[in-house]
Amino acid sequence: MWNILHHVHRPVRVWDRFIRARRGNVAIIFAFSLIPMLILVGVAIDYSRANSVRAAMQIALDSTALALSKRVGMLTTDQVQTSAQDYFKAIFTRPEAANVKVTAAYSSASGSQVVITSSADMATEFLGMIGYKTFHIATSATAKWGSSRLRVALVLDTTGSMSSSGKIEALKTATKKLLSQLKSAASVNEDVYVSIIPFAKDVRIEPNYAAPWNDWVYWDNNAKSDPMSWDATHGTCSTSNNVLTRSNCLSTCSIAGNNSESTCTAAGVCSISGHATNSSCTAAGTCSISGKSSQSACTSAGACSTSGYSTQSSCTSAGVCSKSSYKTQSQCLQKGETWTAGVWTAGVWTQGVWTAGRWTPGIWTPDLASRNDWTGCVTDRGPVPPNRPPSGGNAYDQNVNAATLTDDDSRFPPDEKATCPPAMMELNYDWPAMNDLVDGLTANGSTNQPIGLVWGWQSLVGGGPFTAPLKTSGYDYTDVIILLSDGLNTQNRWDGDGSHTSTAVDARMRDSSGTGTCANINAHDINLYTIQVNTGGDPTSTLLKNCAGTAPTETVARKFPDPNKFFLLTTADQIITTFDKIGTELTKLRIAQ
Repeated sequence: MWNILHHVHRPVRVWDRFIRARRGNVAIIFAFSLIPMLILVGVAIDYSRANSVRAAMQIALDSTALALSKRVGMLTTDQVQTSAQDYFKAIFTRPEAANVKVTAAYSSASGSQVVITSSADMATEFLGMIGYKTFHIATSATAKWGSSRLRVALVLDTTGSMSSSGKIEALKTATKKLLSQLKSAASVNEDVYVSIIPFAKDVRIEPNYAAPWNDWVYWDNNAKSDPMSWDATHGTCSTSNNVLTRSNCLSTCSIAGNNSESTCTAAGVCSISGHATNSSCTAAGTCSISGKSSQSACTSAGACSTSGYSTQSSCTSAGVCSKSSYKTQSQCLQKGETWTAGVWTAGVWTQGVWTAGRWTPGIWTPDLASRNDWTGCVTDRGPVPPNRPPSGGNAYDQNVNAATLTDDDSRFPPDEKATCPPAMMELNYDWPAMNDLVDGLTANGSTNQPIGLVWGWQSLVGGGPFTAPLKTSGYDYTDVIILLSDGLNTQNRWDGDGSHTSTAVDARMRDSSGTGTCANINAHDINLYTIQVNTGGDPTSTLLKNCAGTAPTETVARKFPDPNKFFLLTTADQIITTFDKIGTELTKLRIAQ
């Protein structure tokens, strides 16, 4: 039995030793394979380090290129190089990068551009074991700007509701910050133009009463005149020097109580009381001798200066002596007295005279010289109320078609509202003047987003009081309107009372079929940002949301409406962050790469 076990155990022991011997071979083989594995790990680590350095270098180069693009046109070649090096090294602070080199090249042959390149060496930590002591890292950044230019219209709500929740102050802060961003995006003045359009129910232009695009004809016609227009509150009334407005210049009747021309001329006054018609008045009369009620009885009657005589013959033959005791003429005269013969006065019939009522029209004469005092307030273009504006090409409140002398509706109607905002500013790059305008914004009046929007568009294309700078060939232009409003439309020239939402005013911007000012703007390749500042819990403005749109480019399709260009804000502070976001986006549009 032991032999059997002995013979069984012996092969097992031999096998066990063999196994142990094989494990030793694996360890040796693994030791040899560990070297390339460690090299691969080292490559990964060194490569990761190099990639991190390269990423940091790219960020620094991008920032350097953008910063340099804003002032490179004013620098010499040497100053370009020095500025690039200084700016880059202030940002790029990676100690593992050695032999850092930066070169900058500026050219303006076909649109301005600045190209910044950088290179550096990084010592390896693992690859040195196999002879690779350093990694060489190189990258570049290009900023192109001369071929892309911005034109931005800021359409800003300055209505009364903007005075609450700190909105008007936040708007001022945000707008001035946006202006700073846009200014910084310009390398030369012509790169960025900005217009500012404050609006309420009306807008204000720089006053020029003699300009042909003003519709003074509208105010001259009394039948058409708005009772609160400039000409309706500056003039004289034909019926009273004390009347100060056309609405109070009333026609008058010579007979009180008759307020229309027809009732006035039909009425009258009889010289004999008790007669209310012309016929009865002229048929009546009065006699100088009482008791005689007809003309015949009156003229046949009379009165004698000597009492007691009732006929003309007896009266004229009678008389009285200066001495009453003498009864006859002869006796009176013989005694040297004076005889006074009787005088017969026949009855006089006075016929009734009818005086018809006289109607005096109240005529208001505008004081044309006072137009020199007009402050520039204008209301919506279009037909005279109560006539309503049409849709389509002749809807002048929805388009920027040129004003003509042959179409009154095409011109800009002067208005005079105490709530009129400060004067609009056309496209310009006078940054201090724009900041001064923003500082002077106040909150007053009712909301008419359509008039602000169409004037923002007008500022981009010119016309009327605005002169848009010519667009130079060889440049790509991006036109932008930013419309900010805190409320819903309440009043325009034809509709609304200023205190309640008016769907009729909304429809001038965008109606149920999708047409209106917003669609017209988008069709003319203008990017429209819309911002609702809703601090009062009002409904989200579907109108503003559906008005936002993106103009097409070579790489972007037209999008209308574009919800990405609509911003709903619930606090005043969000105006600042939203304007900052839009400013950053616009700046990127101008810097192509």
